[in-house]
Amino acid sequence: MAVTLEEMKNYLRVDYDDDDALIESMVRASEKICMDVARMDDTQEFYAVENAEIAVQYTAAYLYEHREDADHHAMMLTLRALLSGSRKEAF
Repeated sequence: MAVTLEEMKNYLRVDYDDDDALIESMVRASEKICMDVARMDDTQEFYAVENAEIAVQYTAAYLYEHREDADHHAMMLTLRALLSGSRKEAF
């Protein structure tokens, strides 16, 4: 996981440890979502992309803050915009 728990908690402005496991799982899920949007299988290749880290942080924050009312379509449109310059044509 290239985005650490501490980095993500700082991004979220979370000062307590109660949600650590939840945040870590959301970061892992966010990496997978972002890599799928970028059409990449290799984690190192993905994190070499300029906006990769911020895309993962954005996605994890969105999932964390909108646990009950997430608009996944809007989230995916934002991710495609963030990662469009690095997105492969096909896997």
